[in-house]
Amino acid sequence: MKTVLMVAEKPSLAQSIAKILSRGNMSSRKGLNGACSVHEYTGSFVGQSAHFKMTSVCGHVMTLDFIGKYNSWDKVDPAELFSKAPTEKKEANPKLTMVKFLQVEGRGCDCIVLWLDCDKEGENICFEVLDAVLPVMNKPRSTERTIYRAKFSSITDTDICNAMNHLGEPNRNEALSVDARQELDLRIGCAFTRFQTKYFQGKYGNLDSSLISFGPCQTPTLGFCVERHDKIQSFKPETYWVLQAKVNPEKESSLILDWDRVRVFDREIAQMFLNITKMAKEAKVESVSKKEKVKQRPLALNTVEMLRVASAALGMGPQHAMQIAERLYTQGYISYPRTETTHYPENFDLKGCLRQQANNPYWAETVKALLSEGINRPRKGHDAGDHPPITPMKAATEAELGGDGWRLYEYITRHFIATVSADCKYLQTTISVSIGPERFTCIGKVVTSPGFTEIMPWHSIPLEESLPHCEKGDLFPIGEIKLLEKQTSPPDYLTEAELITLMEKHGIGTDASIPVHINNICQRNYVTVESGRRLKPTNLGIVLVHGYYKIDAELVLPTIRSAVEKQLNLIALGKANYHQVLEHTLDIFKRKFHYFVDSIAGMDELMEVSFSPLAATGKPLSRCGKCHRFMKYIQAKPSRLHCSHCDDTYSLPQNGTIKLYKELRCPLDDFELVLWSSGSRGKSYPLCPYCYNHPPFRDMKKGMGCNECTHPTCQHSLSMLGIGQCVECENGVLVLDSTSGPKWKMACNKCNVIVHFFENAHKVRVSPETCDLCDAALVDVDFNKAKSPLPGDETQHSGCVFCDPVFQDLVELKHAAMRHPMHRGGQGKRQGRGRGKGRRPGGRPNPKKPKDKMAALAAYFV
Repeated sequence: MKTVLMVAEKPSLAQSIAKILSRGNMSSRKGLNGACSVHEYTGSFVGQSAHFKMTSVCGHVMTLDFIGKYNSWDKVDPAELFSKAPTEKKEANPKLTMVKFLQVEGRGCDCIVLWLDCDKEGENICFEVLDAVLPVMNKPRSTERTIYRAKFSSITDTDICNAMNHLGEPNRNEALSVDARQELDLRIGCAFTRFQTKYFQGKYGNLDSSLISFGPCQTPTLGFCVERHDKIQSFKPETYWVLQAKVNPEKESSLILDWDRVRVFDREIAQMFLNITKMAKEAKVESVSKKEKVKQRPLALNTVEMLRVASAALGMGPQHAMQIAERLYTQGYISYPRTETTHYPENFDLKGCLRQQANNPYWAETVKALLSEGINRPRKGHDAGDHPPITPMKAATEAELGGDGWRLYEYITRHFIATVSADCKYLQTTISVSIGPERFTCIGKVVTSPGFTEIMPWHSIPLEESLPHCEKGDLFPIGEIKLLEKQTSPPDYLTEAELITLMEKHGIGTDASIPVHINNICQRNYVTVESGRRLKPTNLGIVLVHGYYKIDAELVLPTIRSAVEKQLNLIALGKANYHQVLEHTLDIFKRKFHYFVDSIAGMDELMEVSFSPLAATGKPLSRCGKCHRFMKYIQAKPSRLHCSHCDDTYSLPQNGTIKLYKELRCPLDDFELVLWSSGSRGKSYPLCPYCYNHPPFRDMKKGMGCNECTHPTCQHSLSMLGIGQCVECENGVLVLDSTSGPKWKMACNKCNVIVHFFENAHKVRVSPETCDLCDAALVDVDFNKAKSPLPGDETQHSGCVFCDPVFQDLVELKHAAMRHPMHRGGQGKRQGRGRGKGRRPGGRPNPKKPKDKMAALAAYFV
């Protein structure tokens, strides 16, 4: 019996596909990484009985990064990143141990079926999975095929079974095009970002952005927003005049006529036309025409149109809308949401999809009428050769999907029903009237067949007052003729929907990456999202774009990125060489980078006008250890300390508050310590600004506070305040927060685990003694007599936080309020709870090996 490994892109997809293929007759278990499950069943595969193992990854298995020193901003010239800096594939999320998990499940398997998403990114993940599992799979006979690719567009029984019966092969060229894009974006983005971030953050204090990033797609996206801003700023309103006439075809009715000249910009000429028309006593009907017109039903729905409508009509940002669409897809409600195609293939089961909607109260009548009278073939759209248009695949209710999920599903469903409905037909009547020598027109519309507008009422022809019956030569009394003075108005800021249209038109990004680029310019504080989801550039965004235009317009114009995208598409089609495209594009941007560095003064001149220098920013906080003058604390992102006398800037931990720490000084460099805190529910620790930026010991890295400092005698260091190994993560140590009394706590110096203990204690101190059971440091606790929870009215006790039964009810495990979803830590074997590296002055021995009691102790906290 063969063993077949099958891999999907997400855990929920793996479960759905396995349930369909096994007809629900499967067993499930958790994988070793805790994030992915494995579903097993027996069946047949290419004519033989087989044991199937269906599991998943969680998006990309690997990510591209520079090796070693090239990840340091301080040690490497950004220009080296274009060619000299070697790159490597690293695990995208090391805590998921995805490669190890795949190898464990793939060991001993004979074949692999790849159920990754059917787009270029999915093809790339296919080869990441293959790189992990092929070395541990059973070796095939010389001609035996072992690698299969499933192509599907929806999670339905029909589509999944059809994909299983028509397995293909993964596309190496499409995977290479993604590799090329990743490497170009990494090298180009990092080089420009590192240079301009260091240059401008070293000079200006109120940029209010932690990263001044550049991206080959992100920057042209910002350019569109700033281009519209510039048009608004340079706009000068012009006054114009419009002639408006009102006639009375019947006694109690009036008709407003539109001037055929539309408007004039000269008041004297406008006044002349008014005087001429006022001389006429009646209006004469010159012609009456009636014409049947058609408003076409929409093309089938692709990703870009869905994102446009989600932003403009539903008020959802593109990234949020894409996340919801992906969730609806993985739950089987809609087809694959990443597609450029607006044309249904001839064999697509339109009626089957329509029948699914026959019982929904919102559109049941429309659907039943279409099924009985016959559907209309959707309009012929664009076939990009990827996936069918976005289509509802099964019925849903608002209660099932809730909120935004239902609103997006409702739109997708209404759009689909509209594509198989009839066109809207209406009768347009145009009456042409002369008043003296001037011509005026009045247009009226009457719907004869609403067609698709019944299901998409926002597209319906607006109800208008019906025009009077008249014929050529009829005369109407003139009610009023007047001159209206108006002004031209500037364009408004770009909406997300308009920006998506521009990005698609100019080839910036793909249907999958467009939401990411828009989200990036918002996150970087380059634009803000105003009411109506309009994107208004910030000062920083405006200055950056103007600076790029001043130095090298091609850095911000869409032309060069559009050309690169075309080259990447040629790689995907097998028509261009991966290495040649990479080398040629990097050479172009390397030249542009050197010119940009040489010409940076041009952008700096613009920065000087909008932002304040470091010396003029911030408030005095702590003393410099070199000159003993006060350094200024700059609160704007990225928060930092600046000594204007020494002209030195010191980075600080972000996303928290900074205050002076009791005017205490670091014993190594005489800098005053500061205290970082993430809030009352979070963690806090002191740090020396100099040591934080220039690690004093070999076993320390840049960005470490006193809670990770291995100084043997400093009262704030890990050596003096460390208690024991973290109860969740592998490398962390729980360190006493000596500022937290009377609500005492210890916090992990690596992850966000917090242990609250000994509330209302007068004093808590870490003892030099260690626990015999787990090697953690003992803790001396001193309570006030009135509030002591200790037995027998004792006020003092010394013991192990983990093992002492007296302390058991006084300890509570929590997570910091700023906890990140991926901070759960590993599940590997634990060593003792000692502090690891940080030996105490007495030379405490290394932590002991695990004892039987340790599992129970860990369970108590978790």
